[in-house]
Amino acid sequence: MTRTNALGEFLRARRELLDPADEGLRVLGVRRTPGLRREEVATLAGISADYYLRLEQGRDRNPSAQVVQALARVLRLDAAATDYLSDLATARRPPPRRRETVPAGIRQLLEVVGLPAFVESRMFDVLAANHLASVLSPAIRIGENRLRSVFLDPAEQALYPDWADASAGMVASFRASLGTDVDDPRIAQLVGELSLASDRFRRLWARHDVRALAGGAMRMDHPVAGRLDLRREKLPVGGTDGQLLVLYHAEPGSPSAEALATLSAGTDAAEVARPAAQT
Repeated sequence: MTRTNALGEFLRARRELLDPADEGLRVLGVRRTPGLRREEVATLAGISADYYLRLEQGRDRNPSAQVVQALARVLRLDAAATDYLSDLATARRPPPRRRETVPAGIRQLLEVVGLPAFVESRMFDVLAANHLASVLSPAIRIGENRLRSVFLDPAEQALYPDWADASAGMVASFRASLGTDVDDPRIAQLVGELSLASDRFRRLWARHDVRALAGGAMRMDHPVAGRLDLRREKLPVGGTDGQLLVLYHAEPGSPSAEALATLSAGTDAAEVARPAAQT
């Protein structure tokens, strides 16, 4: 995806996911392409078909706020995806990147928090991690990329009994994390690498799903601790270029909390270490 037509690619991907019947449209004959047609989107949004065509083709890249809201309604976008569409429409340039340095206070917090925790960049690179995070998953270590681990490492995938949902959510969150900053060569290289190596990543990336960067419930099948029902929190790190502090925790008094406490009390990360995935 390039900045010159990021808006058009997003609009096309999202309309192709819609069912005409859900929009109250009669479907006559066989359609050659999935989803809504351009003229159907235009009609439902109350704009001309020619204008919508210009938007998809990148010949008009600055629709008004009213048009953005109309398209978001037709495309059934949630709040996060609507904000993303608005950013694409205004061609907002990202701020200059700062050096990827984890603040000293956050590094200290990782060592005393008593929970699996790590810091990831906007590209989901692991910038810092505590011992317990590496015990929870050996792939959570400095220099690893969370997308590469989740999509290319079978051992990492085996940790997630609901890997299909987890991987879909990660790709949608990754797009939200990048925002409109899609012309970074590092991003293009990562997306290209994963698209070639993983059919699932390629299909998910083509959907243009967007999900807000937020915490949520998750499950893991840990080789030592067994089934863990956890919550994942993602907290922004102030004064950085989009770094997030990621923490895993369990409901107090639950079996999962007891298992985490056992791991924290002295499980050596080497006990669950494994060779790196072959790529």
